[in-house]
Amino acid sequence: MSLFAVTREAGPGWADDVGTFEQAGVNDHGAFMNDLANEGFAVFAGPLAGSENDRIRVLLIADAGSEADIHLRLADDPWDRTKHLVTTSVESWNLLVGAERLV
Repeated sequence: MSLFAVTREAGPGWADDVGTFEQAGVNDHGAFMNDLANEGFAVFAGPLAGSENDRIRVLLIADAGSEADIHLRLADDPWDRTKHLVTTSVESWNLLVGAERLV
């Protein structure tokens, strides 16, 4: 298991006048993320506190072979294509405490 902490933020396609769950394509994005979770790629994901009613920031913990793999997988996200979300950082993450819960 190779874990990565991925930060994604509202991009130029984000509509500032509506909330997260009123954004265009939210259901398609949600289905895409659920598929990634079912495949074991998205271990954990969700908005960071305080961003739900503003320009969203999201933390994704991904299980992937490399940073390049993450960018390739997220390129298929409907919200990536519409630039609702942009990936701002991908960092390798060494989980030490609680790792046994993910086995």
